[in-house]
Amino acid sequence: MSDDIRLAFAHPAERAAALDPARAMRDRISLRDHIVEVEIGAFQAERGATQRVRFNVVVEVRPHPAPLEDDVDRVLSYDTITEAIAAELSSERLNLLETLAERIAERILAEPQAMRAFVRIEKLDRGPGALGVEIVRDRRPEAPRLAAPMAPQQEADHHPLVLFLSNAAIAAPDLPRWLDRAQAGAHPLVLCVGAPDVPAPRSAVAPAQRRIDLLAIEQNAWVLAGRDPRCVVRGSRTEIDWAMKHDQITVWAPSKIVLDAVDGPSASPRDALALALWFAKGLGAARMVVIGPDTPPDIDGLSVTHVSAQDAAAAL
Repeated sequence: MSDDIRLAFAHPAERAAALDPARAMRDRISLRDHIVEVEIGAFQAERGATQRVRFNVVVEVRPHPAPLEDDVDRVLSYDTITEAIAAELSSERLNLLETLAERIAERILAEPQAMRAFVRIEKLDRGPGALGVEIVRDRRPEAPRLAAPMAPQQEADHHPLVLFLSNAAIAAPDLPRWLDRAQAGAHPLVLCVGAPDVPAPRSAVAPAQRRIDLLAIEQNAWVLAGRDPRCVVRGSRTEIDWAMKHDQITVWAPSKIVLDAVDGPSASPRDALALALWFAKGLGAARMVVIGPDTPPDIDGLSVTHVSAQDAAAAL
């Protein structure tokens, strides 16, 4: 039992050697004690602050069939591990170490030579000791398949039309007709709104006010959803991507995406139009149409049309 406990807390390299003696001859590369400061965690105290996270990773690799001849291109690079960590940390803010470990292992095992990955991640600043998780993942038996070229309609499905509606536009009698025209186009439809005309509560604490302002936008998203049954409020990128692929209308609830973004928007939630522009660009929108009095700024890489309610039908 004592040996089992020792191995449970041993470095992944030792675990890799002891876990399956039949694989003892498989080559391994490892990364030890790689420490990164990152914002991660499900608790409110972990938001808006970074903490030290330590990574220990061991990768079992398939030996190269030909002599190495001291050629760096014939081995799995150590950079594969560090780049997998950096890529997953920069993709989005995560709550769980378990999710991060899974994604790092999956990225590493996409490499042709990688056969098995041991990933240990520990938070160093959350308590008197190191709090962490460790996972072991094997390469999937099926070979990775190259994605087929997208058909024109599939390509359009990934570049939505983003429609920003003023409060007057939300209440306009012509709203169903606008949605009909927009939904009949080649691109999926994503709707964005600002806060309602009723003032939101005020807080002297900036993070609290940010959440209040985001929730005010989400309240108005539900007002829009109540105007037409096709409008469904969605807050996660996974839900939004699914809706776009199935030609369903999304009303954006911004809290999750904004708060979880690694490279978040510089705009305050009180500037809902600027926030929507940031979101539209992140979605890779084909174009954006703003219906209402607010004039959008020029955004590199995003086609934006500003129209009044009277001209909205023609713009869609």
